[in-house]
Amino acid sequence: MSTTYDVLLMPSGWRFRVDANTPVLRAAKAAGIRLPSSCRNGSCRACMCKMESGQVTYRIEWPGVASDEQADGWILPCVAYAESNLVLQVPDAEPLPPAPDVARQQLTGARR
Repeated sequence: MSTTYDVLLMPSGWRFRVDANTPVLRAAKAAGIRLPSSCRNGSCRACMCKMESGQVTYRIEWPGVASDEQADGWILPCVAYAESNLVLQVPDAEPLPPAPDVARQQLTGARR
């Protein structure tokens, strides 16, 4: 069983859980929260946010955050994996709209 951590987003006060093997951005989406993002691979920096407390790790060689930025607490949630509870400053976070109801369709075609 994998370890999970709490993530607190400021200034909204929204909270969600993140599995240690799931990038923070993906966990936020699963919790119904949209964080700014674009590439989802650590190169565009659209998701960059300030980590007020906690610790993350990266599983890619070059996460797109300079060492001085990392020292100042900046992270890329799209490729960051929590190693503790986190408090993140993400003023542009917003709730995801509810998924539309999709009418069930009858499948047709050859059976195999």
